[in-house]
Amino acid sequence: ESFQNVFAQPVRASSPHITILATRNTLTHPRLGLAVPKKALKRAVWRNRVKRVVRESFRLHQHQLPAIDIVVIAKGGIRDLDNAELFTLLDKLWRTLTRRSNG
Repeated sequence: ESFQNVFAQPVRASSPHITILATRNTLTHPRLGLAVPKKALKRAVWRNRVKRVVRESFRLHQHQLPAIDIVVIAKGGIRDLDNAELFTLLDKLWRTLTRRSNG
């Protein structure tokens, strides 16, 4: 419910593997929401890996991120990325997001 407003007029950063939507929040820190649909990743193991990596990446970057609510949506191609590639991709997307949110 608190993430509904993210879908209204989001700032977005995306790749073929992942879409990140964000919107300002009234807090002093960013918050993360995850959408890892079964359609994109059929096996629970795959979904859990993606969630784990995204959470970890967010944890490492949260201090550079503005006060935004973020929803990370996994897409089908994400399964082809190993953890290192996923970290690198997220790295880039967090930067894009920060730039667009502050801009």
